[in-house]
Amino acid sequence: MHTSLLVSHLGTRVMIDCGLDWLGKFKRVSPSAIVLTHGHPDHAWGLRNGAPCPVYAPQKTWQTLRSCAVEDRHVIKERAPTKICGITFEAFPVEHSILAPAVGYRVSARRARIFYAPDLIFIHERKAALDGVQLYIGDGATVMRSFVRRRGKALIGHSPVRTQLTWCQKERVPRAIITHCGSEIVNSDEREIAAKLRGIATERGIEVRIAYDGMKVKL
Repeated sequence: MHTSLLVSHLGTRVMIDCGLDWLGKFKRVSPSAIVLTHGHPDHAWGLRNGAPCPVYAPQKTWQTLRSCAVEDRHVIKERAPTKICGITFEAFPVEHSILAPAVGYRVSARRARIFYAPDLIFIHERKAALDGVQLYIGDGATVMRSFVRRRGKALIGHSPVRTQLTWCQKERVPRAIITHCGSEIVNSDEREIAAKLRGIATERGIEVRIAYDGMKVKL
């Protein structure tokens, strides 16, 4: 299934991202609301035929999804904390794509604080985004090598896991989960790649895990 995150709090379930693989399969998670990071097919095209609940996204994402059949649309303003089903979402702009501008979300409920950004090169206002965060959930497209390209004056692509773990070190985020994994992780021996990531993380004082379908984390 395309990468998504289900945040559960006090009986409500908010789904972050809904890629094409999720088309027609909402009953599997029964979300109370859906929040989008950006409009790429693997993050938003599960909504092509509509949604069974309200959908929240930045204005730039809705512009990307003009033909999407979602009726109950809501705009999330960047850097404006927005409460959805009792959970606070704050969108931070990240660099990733020109055609589908992306954000990462600082997600808060009671004492729990996470930051979720499955596609990114870097986070604008990173210090504010990661301040007090207990868990960083980030981009696994590449582990060591750069996957950043230039289009004119803009940068597109993905930051390596090594760089993201350095951000966590600098901002004192103790734990990280790597999701939206690319071939460097998917095609590797599971034990070998896990050991490689642990080595990178241990050097930085971070605990790291690779995400898998159905993975559950309690904060």
